[in-house]
Amino acid sequence: MIDRLLELLGICLRLGTTAFGGPAAHIAMMEAEFVRKRNWLSSEEFVDLIGASNLVPGPSSTEVMLHIGYRRSGILGLIVAGIAFIGPAAILVCCLASGYQKFGSLEAFTWAFHGIKPVVVAIVGQAIYLLASKTLNTWPKRSAFGLNLGASWFGVAVLPLLFGSGITFGVIESFRERSLKSAKPVANLFVTVFIVAALPIGVASIYSGPKTAEPISLFLYFLKLGSVIYGSGYVLLAFLEQDIVASLHWLTKGQLVDAIAIGQFTPGPVFTTATFIGFLKAGVPGALVSTLGIFLPAFLFVALTGKNIQTFRKSPIASSFLDGINASALALMTVVAIRLGVDALSSIAAVGIFVVSLALLLRFKTNSALLIGVGGILGVVLHQSFHPL
Repeated sequence: MIDRLLELLGICLRLGTTAFGGPAAHIAMMEAEFVRKRNWLSSEEFVDLIGASNLVPGPSSTEVMLHIGYRRSGILGLIVAGIAFIGPAAILVCCLASGYQKFGSLEAFTWAFHGIKPVVVAIVGQAIYLLASKTLNTWPKRSAFGLNLGASWFGVAVLPLLFGSGITFGVIESFRERSLKSAKPVANLFVTVFIVAALPIGVASIYSGPKTAEPISLFLYFLKLGSVIYGSGYVLLAFLEQDIVASLHWLTKGQLVDAIAIGQFTPGPVFTTATFIGFLKAGVPGALVSTLGIFLPAFLFVALTGKNIQTFRKSPIASSFLDGINASALALMTVVAIRLGVDALSSIAAVGIFVVSLALLLRFKTNSALLIGVGGILGVVLHQSFHPL
């Protein structure tokens, strides 16, 4: 047991230190590590974890890591995996927040990220190709993938796509079964999500203390946020802009944009934006309680739903529901990859880094963390030698 936990700790610490590029890139690196390299999960089981993470609020890639920790070593594994994956990013964000307060910018880090982004696009593209080739194994799944890809590209929101696809598959299966008995796991999941989300919302709503950015206010705000946000860091941005800038006036709009940028171009979860905001408002205590608040619901969601994944697969309706969710999740991941590519591959140098990285990944299975490191160095070197990529 100790050996398994130590192995899990080491892998999650490494990924938490090197997993740049946002949720799609994190999931791609996890797929390479846990499916292809270590065979802890099959491709189908891994995609099930992606689908399950999309069914509940919170940072999806972090929840995939929590599910892997839970599958490996139970509740203790879940806690170890989560802390090891989130911890390095939170510490780095605190250091950057301290530098930001002193100097007002982090330009060199931005230069490095110009070289990292093309590598991230290659890593995500490789993972999508491998996962789709193994899990989109029927025409209904392929059709759902295509429809969700088009709908997402033209701006349909994440939740209607995910649940619409899952419910469609579940309803079709229920007509075949002529019974709704095996839909019970889906109902249990929805009840769990409602209860977990309702608790912090209720506590935050009855809190009568000051609305200034004190540690208790930061904790309750981010606890509520972590309990209700579906989707990516862009959804987080919308909530933060409405609440922290327009309503609470904790940050200026410029500071918020910088906070979101820090969360995106540091490794690990994008939700460490909360760590940055907490540090700016209340130093290290503020960073700690903000980080705890926004990630705690994810630990609870996974702890309460982790066992349901196997139950889902034993239930025909729930299994079909998860198939629909998975097809939609892969489509959403593909749209993110395309948009990342449009943003990242904006120069000949960036395209060159992408092509070489993709070739090394597909042909030689080169370590993705190594490629990210080299990409960051190239970003700085090329900027200083010529101009930003």
